[in-house]
Amino acid sequence: METAMQPFPLDRAFTLLESGPVTLVTTHGGGRDNVMTITWTMVLDFNAHFAITTGPWNHSWNAINETRECVVAIPCADMLDTVVGIGLCSGQDTDKFETFSLGRRKADKVKAPLLSACLANIECRVVEIIDAYGIVILEGIAAHAAPHRDGRSPLHAIGDGTFVTEGPRLDRRMMMRPKLPPSVIPRLS
Repeated sequence: METAMQPFPLDRAFTLLESGPVTLVTTHGGGRDNVMTITWTMVLDFNAHFAITTGPWNHSWNAINETRECVVAIPCADMLDTVVGIGLCSGQDTDKFETFSLGRRKADKVKAPLLSACLANIECRVVEIIDAYGIVILEGIAAHAAPHRDGRSPLHAIGDGTFVTEGPRLDRRMMMRPKLPPSVIPRLS
């Protein structure tokens, strides 16, 4: 049975596409660390190129522009209130690491810190900034994954103040083998 489509408000169309993982982006600028919540992220290719969307309204924007580096951290679902809290205040007048009791450790290749409670951290260099859209193109230069991340789910923002987490993983790796990069193939065995 076919279901009839109904009109959907165009100004909410982004909620139909916004399902990438919520990220916490750390920076180091002006002599101090900061962290912001970013829900608009995109994978650009299999070679660790990503994009985030932000702009001058975020205190971290200046650090990203000046230092040309950051860390993209993937928080888990049990960090939801922390993630939302970070997004609701500014690093201009709040030490978010102290306020939210965030554990951090030194990154290998950038000055921005890694977030210890997160599922993973990707150290990045800025490749390009498209000012008109606040798009920051990033190149991953080092990645770190928590050994205890199995069974912990990342958050996905819907864009309307609600979030979802992942359900069961559905494995179609063998079926998609012809489309996967060679680096993934050995893990399929």
